[in-house]
Amino acid sequence: MHSSIGQILSPLLQNILATVLGLIYVFTVVGIMDYLVKKGFPQDLSRKIVHIAAGSWLIFWIIYDHTHWSKYLNILPAFLWTVLLLIKGFFAKPDDEAVKTMTRTGDRKELLKGPLFFTIVMDIMGTIFFYQPVAMTSMGLLGCGDGLAPVFGKKYGKHKYNIVTEKSIEGSLAFLIFGIFGAAVFHLILSGEVEITKLMLCAVVATIVEALSPKDIDNFLIPITCLIFYQLY
Repeated sequence: MHSSIGQILSPLLQNILATVLGLIYVFTVVGIMDYLVKKGFPQDLSRKIVHIAAGSWLIFWIIYDHTHWSKYLNILPAFLWTVLLLIKGFFAKPDDEAVKTMTRTGDRKELLKGPLFFTIVMDIMGTIFFYQPVAMTSMGLLGCGDGLAPVFGKKYGKHKYNIVTEKSIEGSLAFLIFGIFGAAVFHLILSGEVEITKLMLCAVVATIVEALSPKDIDNFLIPITCLIFYQLY
């Protein structure tokens, strides 16, 4: 796709277009969830939808011209939210839409934990690991797996365990299954292939790490696990 667009636009314009589309996508999702929360949509579920949608921003990488420096503009949506979360985490009022949409309890300081860590990971993946398989796997596990695990754990989690924080076997299985699915989709969209054995092994290790992780810190520990695994495997 990026090659056909490149026949019409210069690399810089092509990458600016891709960045604009990514910005529209991310901010539209947040805007929709803000609206739904005002209408009574569950705040915690809204947080997870934003989590999954934001983590899927890398699908726009396929549009970028990889030969031009402006490919790094892909992190602009994440970078803007990194700055916004820092500002809102310190200064937002209780009725701020980001506080309502992206926190569990309505405490603005929560924005400085999981949500901020998540955007920092996006910044790193979109620069140092742009278009690398480890980024696709990391964001699949972190976005889809970690995004849906609490939802399924809360609804279906009957078999609880408590190592660092209370979790459930059902939630951990959801992390594994949806993480593999999300990562596989990213691999197929961006590279057209997926090393399924490698992906599944990495997902199993990441699932164990997630089970041992404190709240919010898993947003760092999951991609770190993937980076180490891809270096060793």
